[in-house]
Amino acid sequence: MATTQCKCQYCMSPLLGKKSVVKGDTLCCVACYERIFANYCEGCKEPIDSDSKDLCYKGRHWHGGCFKCAKCNQSLVEKPFVAKDERLLCTECYSNECSSKCSHCKKPIMPGSRKMEFKGNYWHETCFVCEHCRQPIGTKPLISKESGNYCVPCFEKEFSHYCNFCKKVITSGGVTFHGQPWHRECFLCSGCRKELYNEEFMSRDDYPFCLDCYNHLFAKKCAACNKPITGLRGAKFICFQDRQWHSECFNCGRCSVSLVGEGFLTQNKDIFCRKCSSGMDTDL
Repeated sequence: MATTQCKCQYCMSPLLGKKSVVKGDTLCCVACYERIFANYCEGCKEPIDSDSKDLCYKGRHWHGGCFKCAKCNQSLVEKPFVAKDERLLCTECYSNECSSKCSHCKKPIMPGSRKMEFKGNYWHETCFVCEHCRQPIGTKPLISKESGNYCVPCFEKEFSHYCNFCKKVITSGGVTFHGQPWHRECFLCSGCRKELYNEEFMSRDDYPFCLDCYNHLFAKKCAACNKPITGLRGAKFICFQDRQWHSECFNCGRCSVSLVGEGFLTQNKDIFCRKCSSGMDTDL
């Protein structure tokens, strides 16, 4: 501020005995300064006069008394703050409103502090611990269950099964066959060594076989079509003496009528309904 006998460079009014403002190389009255140069406060929308402190952040201006947290209304003058969607927030309000919450303690994870992320959830570094030994997991390998996260040694000690084939621990997934656990990649056909996971298979003497190997090695053949009889998916078949038929193949050898649930007679390797067998030399 200065007082001179000069005139305001903008309105030409005398400045003698009045407050004036030096702006660059020019001298002006307070009214002209506020009209021409004063910034408008983002808080109260009023001009920031020459006697007030003008606080500026990213091209926006506030009176010192208007520079407050948009949520708790506490002054932000000479305090740390965060800009969020054009609002200014103190660090505490920002943390409560915007920071990730720890999945363990449910408290905000403060900006600048280290947080651990796993499957879309967040933890303080000191809260991200093994459910069994309670030691921090950090970036070490872990295994997750519904009951929590576990370091690998604790998981193997508490929960793991060992593969019946390779005797190594099964950490996830697996197959159970005759009450024994197997890795998916270890559950193989006992004949051709094909992987059986997600495949249909048959059991023989407690060993698994793919359908091709089982049919080739063990399945009985239909006396009519000579194809394997597996009994899979509830398929029915007929046995008589030392022969077997698919139920759809158990038909009269002359008129082809189904003999399932009907009386029939045999002659050599053929079977006949009673009508077609009349007059034939047949055996029961």
